[in-house]
Amino acid sequence: MKKTDLIEAISKQSMISHSESKRCVEVILKEISLSITSGEGVEVRGFGGFYKRHRKRRVGINPKTGEKTEIAEKFVPFFKPGKFLKEAANKG
Repeated sequence: MKKTDLIEAISKQSMISHSESKRCVEVILKEISLSITSGEGVEVRGFGGFYKRHRKRRVGINPKTGEKTEIAEKFVPFFKPGKFLKEAANKG
């Protein structure tokens, strides 16, 4: 599902205009992004949580050349699915 598909589904199910549902999706995604970047994270019970995770510095290997390259430490966004989502994914 793409962002436009999500907007369309919200518009149909909630009986609001396409532009209002688009604005809702954009606000939700913006707030999730801001919360992750601030280090706070977002937790939706039954669905999962969005967090910022730290990756240590490491040595990587270029698969084409075999050359070793040092990869700097960094923070990456991370999603941890909730129990309900895990169970639903395994059923279907």
